[in-house]
Amino acid sequence: MSQSSASLPVAPSAEVNWPLRQLLILGVGLLALFIPTYLSLADTAWMKDDNGHAPIIIALSFWLLWNDRQQLFAGEAKPAMVSGWVVLVLGLAMYVLGRSQGIDTLEALSHIFLLAACMLMLRGWQMIRMAWFPLFFMLFMVPLPGVLVQAITMPLKVAVSVVAEAILHAAHYPIGRSGVTLTIGPYQLMVADACSGLNSLFTLESLGLFYMKLMNYHSRARNTLLALAIVPISFVSNVVRVIVLVLVTYHLGDEAGQGFLHGFAGMLLFVVALILTYMTDRVLASRFDESNGQKRV
Repeated sequence: MSQSSASLPVAPSAEVNWPLRQLLILGVGLLALFIPTYLSLADTAWMKDDNGHAPIIIALSFWLLWNDRQQLFAGEAKPAMVSGWVVLVLGLAMYVLGRSQGIDTLEALSHIFLLAACMLMLRGWQMIRMAWFPLFFMLFMVPLPGVLVQAITMPLKVAVSVVAEAILHAAHYPIGRSGVTLTIGPYQLMVADACSGLNSLFTLESLGLFYMKLMNYHSRARNTLLALAIVPISFVSNVVRVIVLVLVTYHLGDEAGQGFLHGFAGMLLFVVALILTYMTDRVLASRFDESNGQKRV
């Protein structure tokens, strides 16, 4: 049999039309609005544990947009000017109200609306459909209202305290609890807001969604189950952190416990959470990969 050296025809890539002038104008306008907000948040909300992940979310969101730039600008542009103007006016109103009244939630949220408005005016709804994940992902950089944070934090702190006490009591440690204060031996430790799980929940949920985006899983059921699993994973990770902190304090003293709290507690939280997330993903892989007739390494 003769062999042909001719290669298979390669399909031409979709034509990309780069509206450089419009991109430059929109980029300058967005930076003029975004930079003052980011500088303000860097001195306020982003200095706290519950919003320290926001700069990472912003960087990853724009990286995703840059990575998909060819697809976003491929094909014919179909601007949706009416929808774009509606979203733009709404975003500007949120920005002005948030900026003038010091409402970080509104000011940060307005950036997503303004970015979406620019997409609508530039390329239309097809660009929004292709960029839905980066836009949704940016929600995790929006600071939550203080009232909502306080309403959620206290029940989580109590739950973490109850579970930690039960586990240590089952292990025959001399531990007691009053509210969110744990007493073990001569030491008293209060479960702080950072140990409630709310802060880590949003950080881990965002990282979990980013992980699923990179893995490009096509099963909606698998993605949904993994995203939901991050909620109990976050809770378990915080319980482990509190237990380890209590044990370090009990066996090595209060000074060692405080040193552990500031030096390794956060690292331990994310190590445990990442291990549990990976284990959960492997369990789901054994189910969904087999059902799809695939075998993953």
